[in-house]
This record gives sequence, C-alpha cells and structure tokens, in this order.
Amino acid sequence: MKPVKPEYEHVQKGIIRPVLYGCAVVCLAIAWSTRDTPPQVVIFAASALFCVLLSAAFAHLSVRDEGDRLSIGFGPVPIFRKSIFYKDITTVQKDRSHFLSGWGIHLTKKGWLWNIGGFDCVCIEMGKKRTLVGTDDPDGLTTFLLSRINEQDSTTRKSS
Repeated sequence: MKPVKPEYEHVQKGIIRPVLYGCAVVCLAIAWSTRDTPPQVVIFAASALFCVLLSAAFAHLSVRDEGDRLSIGFGPVPIFRKSIFYKDITTVQKDRSHFLSGWGIHLTKKGWLWNIGGFDCVCIEMGKKRTLVGTDDPDGLTTFLLSRINEQDSTTRKSS
C-alpha cells in the first residue's frame, strides 16, 4: 500500500544550531584548559555534549498534516513533538510573537509557543487552550488549517 502524501508539510530551519555549536566549542576549550581539575573538565565536557544534543533536537521545526491531526515537532532528533487533532480546533489566525517571547517551547501570555526562529506564527485555539506555531509560511498554514476546520464543520453538519 502506497503511503498518502500529506496535504501540508513545511520544515523551517532554525538559527540556534550554529550558536549551540559555538557554545560546545567554547565549553570544550574550557574543558581542555582545565584538564588538570577533574570536576571542571567533567562539567564543561558534559556541557559541550549537552549543547551538541540540543542542536540536534532543535535544528528545524516540522509542521505536517497527518490525516486527522497536525503534527508539530523539532528535529531531526525527535525529542519534542506535539499533535493537534483537527476536530479540536475552534479558531485559527495569523499572529506574531515578539522578541521577548523568544524561541523554543514555552508558555507565553497568548498560549504555548513552538517556534524555531522569526516572529510570524499561527495561533491555533482549541476551546480555551492556545498553541502558537512559529512558521515562515503563516499564510499557507492558516489557509490549510481553515480548510480543515471547514471540512470538520461540514462533516459534523452532515452527520447531525
């Protein structure tokens, strides 16, 4: 059976990877310079390894249609993932985060933010819950999600 191609799939590359690699290099240099002091060399070598692992986990943000849900995930190491079922979405609109909101995954005044870079995002409301998905394709993602909401509404009306 041939796999179904998703109706929406977008990958945005992050800007944090070179910064984390730089931090890893600095930590390794400090570890090397303190190699005669066991506690410090271990701490800085472990910090370098942690930076490399984080850079692999936050290299890009992938947003993909999975048929009945939207899949959001950082990668290529799939540590941080989230799914939003289309049937749970009540409202979708383009939005913008600001510099103080930062990047990554965290709670903001507007809801949970999943962002890898830039300030454009799409606010997805699920009742009282909100998730902001950072993207460099806000028009495409908004249009796709609105079409999914309309499909869900028409399916619900037909079954009633």
